[in-house]
Amino acid sequence: MEKNDHRLIDLNDPLTALSLLSRLPLPATDGARQSQAAWAYPLVGLLIGGLAALVGLLAHGLGLPSGLCALLALSALILATGAMHEDGLADMADGIWGGWDRGTRLEIMRDSRIGTYGVIALCLSLAARWSALWMLYDISIGAATAALISAAALSRAAMPVVMAALPHARDDGLSRRVGHVSGTTAAIGLGIAGIVAVLLLGSALFWPVVWASLAVLSLALIAKQKIGGQSGDILGSVQQVSEIAVLFALLV
Repeated sequence: MEKNDHRLIDLNDPLTALSLLSRLPLPATDGARQSQAAWAYPLVGLLIGGLAALVGLLAHGLGLPSGLCALLALSALILATGAMHEDGLADMADGIWGGWDRGTRLEIMRDSRIGTYGVIALCLSLAARWSALWMLYDISIGAATAALISAAALSRAAMPVVMAALPHARDDGLSRRVGHVSGTTAAIGLGIAGIVAVLLLGSALFWPVVWASLAVLSLALIAKQKIGGQSGDILGSVQQVSEIAVLFALLV
């Protein structure tokens, strides 16, 4: 596949997106359509959320308590992605709040070591998702299953939106290698995630979308102000905060 391929959709795009956003054993892809394949990010969420929901369903079927079902489902989410989004959240927290200027912030975000802000962000993210899922499993296995899949799809649909809306903050890195995502590509991803969420949540979709949108907008504005755009760490943070927003909005 050539670099100048301008087709909106290719049948191999879901595999390309899955290779980028997961650690599942998959055939190699040539990477030529990394940016065009961003429309398929919600499909990755559908698969990963489905795997996590299946783990939760099996745990529930074994009679395990809600807290343990939630913990196992959350662990499946993290293992399937190799904790790449959690890593992005930690790096963003360290860089955005640990640096005094744009250059220092980007340098800190590149550092593989984790600092105080990163640890706090990870602890809060894990606690938030675990507690939300725990309460959802207490409501019903159906509510938890629908929430897991919907949150996974919607949160990954938010990533291409930010990629299309903000410039690259640095001249290298994962987001730069993926390339520029068009507004059309991002819109297709949003449409797919919306269909998945409507089928699973119905009218309960409204507030999750509202709160997730506000969370993503706030994070995008912070990224624009602090480092001048988006990076892989920012995108990982977008996934995390929007997933949390969706899960908690479904409890209201």
